[in-house]
This record gives sequence, C-alpha cells and structure tokens, in this order.
Amino acid sequence: MQKSALIHRNERYSSRVKDLLRSLESFSDETLNKKPANGGWSAIQTMHHVLLTEELSLAYIHKKLGFNPDLGPAGPGAFVRGFLLWAYLSTPIKFKAPKHVGDDYLPAYASLADTRARWLKAREAWSDFFAGMPDSMVGQAVYKHPRAGRLGWSQMLSFFETHFSRHAKQVRKAIEKQ
Repeated sequence: MQKSALIHRNERYSSRVKDLLRSLESFSDETLNKKPANGGWSAIQTMHHVLLTEELSLAYIHKKLGFNPDLGPAGPGAFVRGFLLWAYLSTPIKFKAPKHVGDDYLPAYASLADTRARWLKAREAWSDFFAGMPDSMVGQAVYKHPRAGRLGWSQMLSFFETHFSRHAKQVRKAIEKQ
C-alpha cells in the first residue's frame, strides 16, 4: 500500500465519522446521554469509546516512534491478525472493552458539540500524522492492537473502520431504544 492510499483511506474514514456526527445533530444531548433501558452505554459513551480508541492509538504510535524502534515489515502475520480482528469485530457477540477505553474512562455526560470537537481534533491529528509520515514507514508494523498484536497501517485502518461500524450500530440502537 502506498502512502497516498493510506491518506485516502483515512480521509474516507474521517468522512464516515463526520456523517455519523451530522446524523445526530437533531437529537438533544439528554437523548444522546441516556443509557438504553436494557443497559449498556449511551450513544455519547459509545462514541467516546471509539474516540478514545483512536486517541490512545495515536498516542501509542507517537510514544513507540519516540524510541526510534527497529520496526519490522507488516507481513503475512499482520494480514492474518488483521483478518482475525475483523472477523472478531464482525460478530454480534458482545466483548468486554479493553481497560482504558471501557466504563471507567467514559463520560457520565458529554455534549455532542464537545464530542464532535474532540473527535474531529483526533481525526485531524491522524490526518496530520499520515501526511507527515515518511514513505519508508508505510510498510511497517507499528500499530499494536491490545488483542490482535502488531498490525500494519492497512490493518489498523481496517480495525478503525470495522470498530466504527460496529459501534455506529450501537449508537443508533441506544437512541432507538428510548
């Protein structure tokens, strides 16, 4: 995969985030913060879970790259791990979120305006990262998923997209079940 393809894919993902945020503008903050009657996260909490995943992923990458690591290529193992992660997230089975993106780190209440601003800032940070990333890093396995292990950029973006799709459905269900 070339750097331009990563940038394009990241832009496409950012558009999906913006579309979701735009689709929620007609709902009140009270509606978006209300937990479903059957339990679980509110729509806002679900969005913050995805947002935290993106923020912490970028923080990890900056930290990792700060050590000037000897990076390996994203080979067949990264592809297989990425596929297994996609399959895992594509099932309807509920999974416990990793610690730093779970219940203890989600807001009890947040406005859509604040959530939007924070998420768009995170998306912009990812865009800036990819724009400034050296071409030599394109084929490297830098990203480390807590369950799947080391992945390449393509697998990381696939994770972001699949994770987002899974939770966008959860956001809509949280609103519908009120």
